[in-house]
Amino acid sequence: MPSKQTAGADAKPPRLFSDRTLIALAVLNFFLADARDGLGPFLDAFLATNGWSTLTLGLIATVGGLVGLAATPLCGALVDASTWKRALIAIPVILVTVAALVTLLVPNVAIVWGGQIGTAVVGAVIGPALAGLTLGIVGEKLFSQQISRNEFWNHAGNFASLFAIFVLATLFGHQGVIWLMVATAIGTLLGVFAIDPKRIDHNQARGLAHDDGKPGPSGFKTLFETRGLVLLAIVLLVFHWGNAPMSRLIAQQFSIELGTPFRTTAIITGVSQLAMIALAALTPMLIRRLGLAPVFIIALLALPIRGALAGSFSGFWVVYPVQALDGIGAGLLGIITPVAAERLLAGTGRFNVGFAAVMTMQGIGASLSNVVAGWLVTEGGYGLSHYVGGGVSFIALALFLVFRNSIIKPESKGRGVAKA
Repeated sequence: MPSKQTAGADAKPPRLFSDRTLIALAVLNFFLADARDGLGPFLDAFLATNGWSTLTLGLIATVGGLVGLAATPLCGALVDASTWKRALIAIPVILVTVAALVTLLVPNVAIVWGGQIGTAVVGAVIGPALAGLTLGIVGEKLFSQQISRNEFWNHAGNFASLFAIFVLATLFGHQGVIWLMVATAIGTLLGVFAIDPKRIDHNQARGLAHDDGKPGPSGFKTLFETRGLVLLAIVLLVFHWGNAPMSRLIAQQFSIELGTPFRTTAIITGVSQLAMIALAALTPMLIRRLGLAPVFIIALLALPIRGALAGSFSGFWVVYPVQALDGIGAGLLGIITPVAAERLLAGTGRFNVGFAAVMTMQGIGASLSNVVAGWLVTEGGYGLSHYVGGGVSFIALALFLVFRNSIIKPESKGRGVAKA
């Protein structure tokens, strides 16, 4: 059912604190930040301090990631076809939380491998489901604005959970982390079910206009025929190949040196999240003032600088500029990627599966790079891996500069980034 607040070219962005569904969406994003990934970045640091090698941890991340990626396009198609989008977030959150708790309590080889693979598979549906849910609630015109709001609350939730983990791990050890995981899962479920299902337009959620007699969804071949979508996916594959392992390796390195895996990782990841919170607030203004293509360029430029800094300095102070640059690069791309995909696929009815395909490609880059980065560390140390990762990003930047007119589709008349 279309929302009256989002229909039409003259729609105004609903005010967050006067709209129950948008409040619920904010709550969902706040708690989902911690609940969707289970142990997330803490798993590597936790296992590294328990004697697991960098190469083994990279292999686990690679295999688990690739298995999850195989499921991602199918999950996107499921989201396009389903009218149970809230359940497609709630069920994976429950399963991911259970897997993470078991891994933390019984960290043997079988549990770790099985838990990471299972988490990757069920977690693959959350990204497309959240994007589709958002589009179905606010529509095309307000999508950029709401994606930025989602990311703001997501990163705020991440930062809050990192602070909580720092405190709880200090006071209560692993038991405190377990309590927090249960609390964030409950908070996510409350946010999901507080969303009014009548506010979700399921045609709109898949990138179709309202039922006006026009043809239904395009065939899946439209994904391969949309040249800009294919190029966008390739650019993101290359970028994340270079960027993805860097935070993991920094957390491993300093967790081993300092012997405090949870607190050290909380600080390292928290710096990124603070930068991402600021970027989420600024991105709508940057898109309005500069356009989508220049914002992409800013994001892609952050990685080579990040790699050079991480590879050149070994003091703990370096995590602050290095992780702030992660917030700029990955943070900006997290907002503008679904916006670019929505523009490219508007009217096809294949937004969620198309967005999932892009996520799959960037995930392939991130997953394959983990085992390579682990091997580079064993051969030449952490610095070598950081230099290589930063250097790879120049390829992503060059591809984008050559093909940006295909990747960035101009805004349709009457659409764009709504003012807050």
